[in-house]
Amino acid sequence: MVKRQAYQPILITDASRSQDDQLNSRQRRYVLMMGIRVLCIIVGAILVSANVPLLWLWLPLCGLGMVLIPWLAVLLANDRPPKEEHRLANRFHPRRQDGTPPMSLTAEERPHKVIDAEP
Repeated sequence: MVKRQAYQPILITDASRSQDDQLNSRQRRYVLMMGIRVLCIIVGAILVSANVPLLWLWLPLCGLGMVLIPWLAVLLANDRPPKEEHRLANRFHPRRQDGTPPMSLTAEERPHKVIDAEP
């Protein structure tokens, strides 16, 4: 008797994002972060010209944003998502992998139409 293996469907949710999708996501994140940097520069200029109270606190915060945000933007734009074996979620909830490829249904197991032949 031939031992049959269980049918294991391939889930589309397990597919990784396409390279183009990943690149577009990183580009949008980079543009957003550089926009925040420009906003920090504008807010810093407004704070200096308006001579607001607590300028000694606000100006270094804007300066810190102007310095750190470009550095983080470049790091995140060049970063790729981790491979499946390196993801932290997989360390706590490992997927069951028994090493067997997903099996397709045999001809006997496939659903088929029953055609009524009426004369």
